[in-house]
Amino acid sequence: MAGIGPRAHDWAQRLRAAYPDAGADGLARLASRRFVRVAGAGGAAAAVAGLFAPVAELAAVLWTQAGLVLHVAAAYGRDPRDAERAVELLVLTQVHPDAASARTALAAARAADGPGDRPWPRAAEAAWRLAAPLAAQAGGWAVLRLASRLLPGAAVLAAAAGDAAAAERLAARAVAAYRPVRAS
Repeated sequence: MAGIGPRAHDWAQRLRAAYPDAGADGLARLASRRFVRVAGAGGAAAAVAGLFAPVAELAAVLWTQAGLVLHVAAAYGRDPRDAERAVELLVLTQVHPDAASARTALAAARAADGPGDRPWPRAAEAAWRLAAPLAAQAGGWAVLRLASRLLPGAAVLAAAAGDAAAAERLAARAVAAYRPVRAS
């Protein structure tokens, strides 16, 4: 997040300077469309990775999700460099059910960074939490590989469509979380 947050902040600042009349909803739509396209392309690229497709997809999905949430946050005036965005990212991506659980997990991860600690068990647990949603798709990858033998390109199209749809759902959750409540 250390690299993505500053880029999201700069992106929002540049767009606000170039288009001073653009509203937060418009900026959020731009970010959402951009990262939905990136998610689709990442899914398609991962599908051609062969045996390493699930790992490639995990990397693409995690990067895309972080970028999407941080850019939407920046569109609505939240500082994407703030550590609280990491908590929100874990909740919006449904890695943790609530902010308290996410804060506890992040505090535990930070505590494990001390000298003499053995970070591998904690790192493995964190990786599993992040990979669990994709691990559930392992059977789906096997079916897609079989289908792609019968219909060349089916895995690429399915992965692209699936990742783009997941990014659209995440964008909707992020917009709902960051958009200010409007008085009626």
